[in-house]
Amino acid sequence: MRFLASLLCVLAASLAAADDLRPLVVEINEHTDHRYLLRIRTPPQVLPNNVPQVVFPQTCSIGESTRGPTLIACVDPPHGAELSIRYPRHEVANPTVVRVNLETGESHTMALSSGVRSFRMPGPEDVVSVARQYLWLGAEHIWIGFDHLLFLVCLIWIARTWKRIVITITGFTLAHSVTLALSALEVVRLPVPPIEAVIALSVLFLASEVTRGPRQNLTWRYPIAVSSAFGLLHGLGFAAVLNEIGLPPVEVVTGLVFFNVGVEIGQVIFALGVVLLIRASIWIAGETVLQRGHVVAGYAVGCIAAYWLIERLAGYA
Repeated sequence: MRFLASLLCVLAASLAAADDLRPLVVEINEHTDHRYLLRIRTPPQVLPNNVPQVVFPQTCSIGESTRGPTLIACVDPPHGAELSIRYPRHEVANPTVVRVNLETGESHTMALSSGVRSFRMPGPEDVVSVARQYLWLGAEHIWIGFDHLLFLVCLIWIARTWKRIVITITGFTLAHSVTLALSALEVVRLPVPPIEAVIALSVLFLASEVTRGPRQNLTWRYPIAVSSAFGLLHGLGFAAVLNEIGLPPVEVVTGLVFFNVGVEIGQVIFALGVVLLIRASIWIAGETVLQRGHVVAGYAVGCIAAYWLIERLAGYA
């Protein structure tokens, strides 16, 4: 009996400790004319006479509410203002989750650790912040998209001269910009796994083109046709990533345009680095780098692309 009683005490203490971890939930919903509905959900430790309140700026008036949400009416929107949470009697050491739903459709969630009792009221995203955010996301994606990078390496290796490199990459850029926009705006809908598999197949095709050597392949004769055709596929791959990230609910066009611009900036930086590396290798070892190295480079890229293709097909199956 003593053991059972002790066990029950331990379980009760554990449950009490679990209750202590429940957060205070503050939800603010924005409506028209700078009006807000405030809802507060308290953990069990908060007694009815100790329910906290959110302190808004002095330009806001707080309505009375015994049950349900509290109406907050503001002269000016409190976006960017620092709001605080105050308990009327004593502090409760629980974490706080703040959810703010704006009239524009944007939603923000903030997790405040135990003891933190203030937060900054978020506002609608503007053009500048959206442009900066999605510009970086686009550049970051191209730098970590190794299949796209290997595709660019093969295009540059086959094109050789500055003029042909510019023409080839321009065709690739225009093509993937079209399908990126159409897919991100849901004009074109295609399943992602087959697209990823075909992208790996496009890298495998270019690897085989590299092994054939200069001027002996289809890509050398028709650079714009090949780069544009596969660019349409790669644009669908970019759009799949953008759909996972999500476009902003307000500045949709801004997010789409600057994500694409970020992809192009990252692509240009990478292409310049590859060209300079090839030029440096030629300067050190001579033209034999291109004359003898194309078979090794082609097989190396081809093995990687074949692995991606098999892996993606197996994952899809």
